[in-house]
Amino acid sequence: MTSTFTALRLAAGLALSGLLPATAAQAGDYTGTWRVELVTESGICDSRYSYAVSIQEGQVRLASAAEAGTRMSGRVEADGTVGLTVSNGGTSGAASGRLQAQTGAGTWKVSSLCSGRWTARRGNTRTAQAE
Repeated sequence: MTSTFTALRLAAGLALSGLLPATAAQAGDYTGTWRVELVTESGICDSRYSYAVSIQEGQVRLASAAEAGTRMSGRVEADGTVGLTVSNGGTSGAASGRLQAQTGAGTWKVSSLCSGRWTARRGNTRTAQAE
């Protein structure tokens, strides 16, 4: 159970990082909260997960409550390409994909435990930025 839970958190974090719009001209345009849905297509993870991620200055962070010890690092490129790695203890995973202005999609994999697809939708509010 702990392995499955960890795999889920990793998968969620991976998918979440792919929530950035491809039409934006610069990383700052991705700032805000994104809702990510992960669907497991193979492996021992639960069938579906939902998470929130926060993007600021091109950096992706898990905004949902995460299991202690979970680490996520990732970046959104100006063209919307997303690359992310997540680790927790000895388990690690990766996610990739691309975002449009309000939605996104891609794939994720947590070592040999499970893999699948993710979709993302931008939240209605953006983080305020000083001028």
